[in-house]
Amino acid sequence: MKRKPHYTRVLIKLSGEALAGELGYGIDPDVVVEMAGQLKQIFDCGVQVAVVVGGGNIFRARTGVKSAGIERTTADYMGMLASVLNGLAMQDALEKIGVQTRVQTAITMNEIAEPYIRRRAVHHMENGRIVIFAAGTGNPYFTTDTAAALRAAEVGAQVVIKATNVDGVYDRDPKADPEAKLLTRLTYDQALAMCLRVMDETAFTLCKENRIPLLVLNMRKQGNLMKAIYGESVGSTIEADPE
Repeated sequence: MKRKPHYTRVLIKLSGEALAGELGYGIDPDVVVEMAGQLKQIFDCGVQVAVVVGGGNIFRARTGVKSAGIERTTADYMGMLASVLNGLAMQDALEKIGVQTRVQTAITMNEIAEPYIRRRAVHHMENGRIVIFAAGTGNPYFTTDTAAALRAAEVGAQVVIKATNVDGVYDRDPKADPEAKLLTRLTYDQALAMCLRVMDETAFTLCKENRIPLLVLNMRKQGNLMKAIYGESVGSTIEADPE
């Protein structure tokens, strides 16, 4: 008997840094192809998929403000445009393997993408397309993590999956402390109290208030995303307190 996915509609947050791979900067075509393949795997299981992409592999707003003295609002818009580049790269990789895809941007640019319209995004997913949300929320001072939480609430995603280069959420920085402990399950209140910087507080609050669980996993490990879709234990899960 064929297993049914645990989730039927998901939103996956892809960081720009993840798309850079080992290069550390820019877009690594091999990584994009690999991630597109994993998205296709869960899509082929009948899961409706939305994706939010960041732009940190091309331009980080905070770095631009600190190192180059760029005004914060301008730097944030530059970061939004960087996320559009990543969205188009992911769209190209998905369509080359036969997945119909739509890019929707929070900043209007009709020549290359659709404007973000919630009802249209849901319609695309219901009709067998992966929707990629780019340009964040379209507003400065909001991160793409917040955009992921917002879009998840708007389209009715059952979970936000944050794809990273680490195995989940740790109590300390695992790169700096080899004794850091992986936290497999915790609440949003616990994550906020421990000052775990998995997402910013606005994103946490949106997920918490809308009771959307956040799953943090290492997407570079083959099979992790599929395990998550079928409800298997992988990475770290952050949930709202029981009502």
